[in-house]
Amino acid sequence: MGYWDWGYPKAKPLIKAKGGIRAQSKRGAFGASWWAKRWIATLESFDIGARLGRGRSYARNGQVLSIDIGRGQVKAKVQGSFPQPYKIAIEVKAIPEADWRRLAESLSGQALFAAKLLAGEMPQEIEASFLAAGLSLFPAKLRDLETDCSCPDWSNPCKHIAAVYYLLGEEFDRDPFLLFRLRGMDREELVKLMGAATPAAAVVDPAADEVAALPPEPLSPEAAAFWQGGLLPDELFGEVRLPPVSAAMLRRLGNLPFWRGSENLVEALDSIYTRAASRGLDVFTGADEIAPPR
Repeated sequence: MGYWDWGYPKAKPLIKAKGGIRAQSKRGAFGASWWAKRWIATLESFDIGARLGRGRSYARNGQVLSIDIGRGQVKAKVQGSFPQPYKIAIEVKAIPEADWRRLAESLSGQALFAAKLLAGEMPQEIEASFLAAGLSLFPAKLRDLETDCSCPDWSNPCKHIAAVYYLLGEEFDRDPFLLFRLRGMDREELVKLMGAATPAAAVVDPAADEVAALPPEPLSPEAAAFWQGGLLPDELFGEVRLPPVSAAMLRRLGNLPFWRGSENLVEALDSIYTRAASRGLDVFTGADEIAPPR
């Protein structure tokens, strides 16, 4: 039988991609935050069967070569069974600017929403604000999403598009504002709209709570005293101990955008941070002298 017998192409072996984007999830569900899980639920509601499983494998094995998130659209490349990577296009129905202005006015009146958004967190109650404005944060209908792949699979979405969906869900974990960008509004613009909609702060009479400022302490005119300095207090460094959380700053920064390594960055560096902290404490306290360089 020929290549196109029965109207379907014969399966060709998958070409293993090199240096592709790898999902942080190794097993189980994708996405940790409620908004990332909701995005994944949108994909899974399409009922595309086995293509979901193949899409998860593609995402975890690094078959997605690139993802570019723009306003209302996503462009991606996925390595499949053909030498030329497949081109993916996902278009999300944008929310009109006038509706964004109404929404920003509603959000600006709720300080908790603004604080959480600026801290990189999507408050779950924000969906109620969207609904109150007659809008939806997530694509509500299938026609709100238009997807296309250059692969020969006639189904849409295919496994290549599914792989991109899963990786987008993890990226939304890192930066929820990317979800707003897909709906047509960048982070900076939304913050600006919310700021413009915030009522001006009440004017405070400075004389009401006036506190006499202490005069600055003048520097000593003696040059010798300046260069000699003074005695250091005994508690200059305060309490010195091992940090309660290893690699705290790295964990706070979160994952790098579309990580391509085979191992999670925080997990890979965690043991190094732990050994460095222990070694640094020993050096500071003198418990472990370092041999001078030869």
